[in-house]
Amino acid sequence: MQIGTPLSPNATRVMLLGSGELGKEVIIALQRLGVEVIAVDRYQNAPGHQVAHRAHVIDMTDDQALRDLIVQEQPHLIVPEIEALNTKTLADIEASGLATVIPTVKAVQLTMNREGIRRLAAEELELPTSPYAFASSEAELQAAIDAGIGYPCFIKPTMSSSGKGQSRITQTSEVKTAWDYAATGGRVNQGVVIVEGQIDFDYEITLLTVRARNAQGEIATYFCEPIGHVQEKGDYVESWQPQAMTVKALEESKRIAKAVTDSLGGLGLFGVELFIKGDQVWFSEVSPRPHDTGMVTMASQRFSEFDLHARAILGLPVDVSLREAAASAVIYGGHASKQLAFDGVNEALAVPNADIRLFGKPESFVKRRMGVALATGKDIAEARARAKLAASLVKPKVV
Repeated sequence: MQIGTPLSPNATRVMLLGSGELGKEVIIALQRLGVEVIAVDRYQNAPGHQVAHRAHVIDMTDDQALRDLIVQEQPHLIVPEIEALNTKTLADIEASGLATVIPTVKAVQLTMNREGIRRLAAEELELPTSPYAFASSEAELQAAIDAGIGYPCFIKPTMSSSGKGQSRITQTSEVKTAWDYAATGGRVNQGVVIVEGQIDFDYEITLLTVRARNAQGEIATYFCEPIGHVQEKGDYVESWQPQAMTVKALEESKRIAKAVTDSLGGLGLFGVELFIKGDQVWFSEVSPRPHDTGMVTMASQRFSEFDLHARAILGLPVDVSLREAAASAVIYGGHASKQLAFDGVNEALAVPNADIRLFGKPESFVKRRMGVALATGKDIAEARARAKLAASLVKPKVV
């Protein structure tokens, strides 16, 4: 792999579509490897905008706006970091030979829509999943629940992220509210929701799965140590690595993750979410990009998930080795404001083996993720305690 010089005619150019906190770290990882990076988002001064060589604000679902920008910037690689994209435009761009979409157009199209990826996993690959159905009206939703999904169940938009639009309901009287919330909570309103039956699982994991070239130049699959996490309303609040699990469950997790990522193809890191009960494993979801729960790898691994993604998409070797037990805990905004400041940073950094990342988002909401605390420890319990303590000591305030 030859890498050019940034801001010169021979530069290796990568365009990120979506430039939040995860995209920001990917940009930094790419720049460390001498790549010229263009950051695109739907709002001004997104975290990735603040570190990229160039930044643009467009509606990425707009065919002409997206097409014009790609033609203008002439990237070699296009790396989608969000779901709200015009995938037909990306397919046309790749077919024309103008740029390569990471990991593949197929992967982006299927994973941005829960219907596509669920049908791939359950119906084409015949992998174990929770019981599910799709509904395009409140009446269809109720019928699907009555026909066998039952209560409790989860209602989700087919296109959303970070728990937006998701509900857990336990009775018929909650169906209307859940339908309304899902119908308005998606990134792109498709008028379709997925209803999933609740699985009785012990814990859930993210298995970071990397498709990268080996020493022989062939595509191989690599697995990071499993990441355990806690979610609230579909949004991660805490994660740790490694998650203890049986040998059989880990091997089954790897089998499922490889089957899904092999089908999606391409190069890069995938965040595969799985439910675990004893030795049993169920596929939940997959993101064809770094995962929010994987921010813990900035403390736990020799190379973070962002470093691994950058190396993999450039065709470079990867190393997924674990360095030590670590944990992460979310720092919320706590306020709705465009003038947020953070007290307690010194106290947080005084926690043994702790670190923090403040994302630099220009606007805060009460439950918007504005930062994350990281910590290592002699074991997971100590790392989790330190990360949660450090996060609690950071006090956002309006100024």
